[in-house]
Parts: sequence; C-alpha cells; structure tokens
Amino acid sequence: MVERTPFMDFVAYAVLIVGVITMLAPLYLIFTTATVTSEHIYTEGLALVPGTHFLENINEVFERTELARQMFNSFIVAVIVVIGKMFLASITAFAIVFFNSPYKGAIFWFVLITLMLPLEVRIVPTYEIAANALLPFQQILEWTGMAHIVNSLFGIEINLDWNLLDTYTGLTLPLIATATGTFLFRQFYQTVPPELVEAARMDGAGPIRFFFDILLPLSKTNFAALGTLVFIGAWNSYLWPLLITTDEKMRTAVVGVASLNATAFDQLPEWNISMAAALIVLLPPVLVIALMQRWFIKGLMGH
Repeated sequence: MVERTPFMDFVAYAVLIVGVITMLAPLYLIFTTATVTSEHIYTEGLALVPGTHFLENINEVFERTELARQMFNSFIVAVIVVIGKMFLASITAFAIVFFNSPYKGAIFWFVLITLMLPLEVRIVPTYEIAANALLPFQQILEWTGMAHIVNSLFGIEINLDWNLLDTYTGLTLPLIATATGTFLFRQFYQTVPPELVEAARMDGAGPIRFFFDILLPLSKTNFAALGTLVFIGAWNSYLWPLLITTDEKMRTAVVGVASLNATAFDQLPEWNISMAAALIVLLPPVLVIALMQRWFIKGLMGH
C-alpha cells in the first residue's frame, strides 16, 4: 500500500491535471476552430478564443453534405456490428469453455491468431469477396467441373453474383468477427463456478437454456464494456466504409467529414466547416460513453 503524503497527493493531482489538459486541448481547438471563419484561420492562425460563426458553420455542414443521412448510416452500422460481435463472441466462448472437445484449445488459439490479421491487412481479398459474395462458390463449381457439366446437360450457365458494395451487409459483415471479444468472454466464463453448471444440469437445463437464462444475465457488465468499445470502433471506422461505398447516401459520417477537405488543388480546405462537422460526429460516441460509464467501468474491473 502506498503511503499518502501531501507531496504525493500534489504529484498525483498534477499528473491528472496535465493528462486532462492534454486530452481536452485538441477538443477545445476543434470547438474554437468551428466558431470562426476560414479567413480568420488563414490570417490569424488557430483560434484560441471562440468566435461568433458557430451556427453558420453548422448550417453550412448540413447544406454541403448528407451528414444527417451519413450519421444514420453510422448508427445502423455500429448497432449491427455491436449486436453481431456480442452474439458471436459470447456463443463462441460458450462453446470453447463448456463443451468438451479435444480440439477446443486449438480452436481457441486459432481464433486468437486472427488478431494478427486485422481488416486492413486482408482488405483486398475482403473487398473482392464483397464485390461478389458468391465468388468462392462460383470458383468451386468451376474447379470441380460442375459448372461445365450443368451447362452441357441443361444449357444453363451458372453465374453466381451477390454484390455487397453500397449495402449495410457489406459495411457490417467483415467487421463482426472478434477474437478480442471471444477472449474476454472466455476469461469470464472460466470464472463461473462448476457448482452453478452442475445445478443447472440437475435442474434439466440444456445448453441453450443455460446460455440464455444463466450465462447471458451474468455477462451484463461484459456486454456493456465490450459493447461500448465496439460501438466507438465501428462508429469511427474509416478505411473499410471509404473503400466499399461509392454512393454519397451510403457513406458513413466519418467518411463524410473527411470528404469535406477533398477540395480542388487550387482551393484551400475550409477547416472551420470540417471542425464543425467533426463536433457533430463526436456527439454519439460521447453520449454512449456518458450513458454506459458505470457499466463500462464495472465490466473492465470484472464486477
């Protein structure tokens, strides 16, 4: 136990204050930049004091972009990814922990190995699959000669095609798999007392009932903590939505904000408009953190 002294208290508070200033300073500069004009930025530099053009800049954002629609897209994508990741991680960890199999250890380590292959690494083949989700089946039919046989016998040319570009399915499906979530749920499930499992078995509860009626209620804090992180990650996802969407109305909010600075080579970026859009896009993650803070901390602490 560390002994509390006035000097150590002063050092601790000083470190905390420096940390808070370091984190809040960029947000403050974003806000002040969003309240001035472009001319002010290019003539006087960063605004250290808020200006009077905040509402004008906000209005300009909605006039120039489909930000309202893009924020709706981001919300739908984030919610689908959260639900998908939570269910997949919990059910996978449940199978690994509570089902006896000589291969479950190897399966778990295989799942963890996928952490070394994030979406950015496999983005080219993932995009190829998203352009035609049935392409692997088409290739299997061609490699086995089934496509040629069907064409010869029935005169039917098999051409499987399912385009996921500019769809919610394409935006969310590659983001749902989660090795981290599986690991966290596995660690929690291993703390479940064996007596509870045995009592549920004696009560006649099958695996599905045990999972939904006992494990899931016990995992509320895990869902809250991981769900908060997943929501923020999905909301802030940039590279995959940028690659898979070409329609302005299917783009997500982060991509929409980035596109505000895609000006012609002879034009200067309007940082005040971009920062105003960034403030709007920041609101949902901040609101989620504020609402889930208590449960989030409990989930991280394992309570």
